[in-house]
Amino acid sequence: MEKCWNILQSDADEVRALQTALGINEILCRILVQRGIRTFEGARSFFRPQLTDLHDPWLMKDMDKAVSRILRARDNGEKILVYGDYDVDGTTAVACVFQFLRKFGPPETIDFYIPHRYREGYGISRQGIDHAHANGFSLIISLDCGIKSVDLIGYAATLGIDFIVCDHHLPDAELPPAIAILNSKQPGCPYPYKELCGCGVGFKLITALADRLGFPKEAALQYLDLVATAVAADIVPVDGENRVLSYFGLKKANEDPNNGIRALIQLSGLQKELKMINLVFMIAPRVNAAGRMDDARKVVHLFTSSGLPDALSYAGQLHADNSDRKEADSNTTEEALAMLEGDPIYSERRSTVLYQPHWHKGVVGIVASRLIERYYRPTVVLTRSGEVIAGSARSVNGFNVYEAIHACREHLIGYGGHFAAAGITLQPDQMQAFILKFEEVVASTIQPQSLRPELIIDAELPFEAIRPGLYKILEQMQPFGPGNPQPVFVARRLTDKGSRIVKEQHIRFCLQQGIHQADGIGFGLASKFALLQAGTPVDVVFTLEENEWNNIKSLQLKVIDLAPSA
Repeated sequence: MEKCWNILQSDADEVRALQTALGINEILCRILVQRGIRTFEGARSFFRPQLTDLHDPWLMKDMDKAVSRILRARDNGEKILVYGDYDVDGTTAVACVFQFLRKFGPPETIDFYIPHRYREGYGISRQGIDHAHANGFSLIISLDCGIKSVDLIGYAATLGIDFIVCDHHLPDAELPPAIAILNSKQPGCPYPYKELCGCGVGFKLITALADRLGFPKEAALQYLDLVATAVAADIVPVDGENRVLSYFGLKKANEDPNNGIRALIQLSGLQKELKMINLVFMIAPRVNAAGRMDDARKVVHLFTSSGLPDALSYAGQLHADNSDRKEADSNTTEEALAMLEGDPIYSERRSTVLYQPHWHKGVVGIVASRLIERYYRPTVVLTRSGEVIAGSARSVNGFNVYEAIHACREHLIGYGGHFAAAGITLQPDQMQAFILKFEEVVASTIQPQSLRPELIIDAELPFEAIRPGLYKILEQMQPFGPGNPQPVFVARRLTDKGSRIVKEQHIRFCLQQGIHQADGIGFGLASKFALLQAGTPVDVVFTLEENEWNNIKSLQLKVIDLAPSA
């Protein structure tokens, strides 16, 4: 599907002022201004993060209550259960807090619990609370979940079990009856940064505990590689405090990684420096696959392994789970695309809702995202889950899929999510009514521009400006992610100088602009090769990357899209 190119604009006076202050390329200053960096001090803070930039954990509402309750549990010999979600954010959070607590309390009084994705579902479960009660736990620390579990935490209280909730999801009007709630999004919390992930909140808890106990800062900082993994996987903004956590977390992952991360790197065969993109596409899928295909408890065992041999064993299990996930993902996507292409009614709709009873519940969200790559519209993929139907929804640019799902609530047993994604369950006899209602809601509310993918471009970059010095500064903008994406450029009126198709799907570019030439690679762009064959000028959208061949490094374009020049 053709993308809508959107080139960002910057205030010219602010760009000139920043260029005067920094003395660097005007194009770089334009990008920095777009990202809210307008002064020398702002640029220094951005390019040179410091651990001293991290906020005081005691600023978080209820932190003193949480720390005091944990220490009282230790002093009284109470058993503490560290409870977390089954995704990357939840399991890394559990690994951090579980390991830290075992360092200052009797190890036999500390254990962890990860709910089973299919038997218990997301978040706090009654089964998990009953497990805690049966095994004598009087304090549960929930990580990446719990903020909406009002009734279940109330139930735990009737059993004599206290809760400390560490969560980052938006609270409802009614908060759970916990001893302490650590969530910077809750009303009345003065903590200045509101976008921590669940593992980030857990890190703040152990930072405060380390401070209260008089431990060296390294007692908490040693877990930063796990925090960075969670930031990358949970798609939270990589700005403010998250940028600092990610920056130093990646530094640790490259210099002295957790045994679990080291094992996953070794199994993946990565030889280069580990970057945020590797955490997103190499580490996170393997970790998430455990919960999708089997049992996520093995992830905590991986990240708490005391030696590399044990970690490699658990990493091998995750690798196998991921292979199963990829096979289920591929097969389901193929079947779903065949359904869309085989029935003309789908081409007339503004939404996609597909169902097959045999599809694996663990991959329906991934498949929904893949369908959007081909058919750009709000998409729901459903499958059978016991006696009910369950599935995942994914959205497109500018459309609130959670609100659309909410409008269909009369046909649902349950639902939850946010602007871009949601999960639903419904009775089989309500499926057709839901499909019709969802289409009605989407068709009546979606804006035309939301039905075409948008490609955000930071600036125009002529070939003459592509130099090692520019690339070096661009790399200092790492780590990239939401809120600080890798800069995307456009170059105009380029002529082909021998580009060719490679492996049937990709283009190896050789392009010229005036007297300057650049090479590049465009994955999955072979269908646009005719634009180059036409012999007329083209505009190309790309990112810059470093290519190494025979120990020689050079800059190349990683082409995202191309179109005829105006």
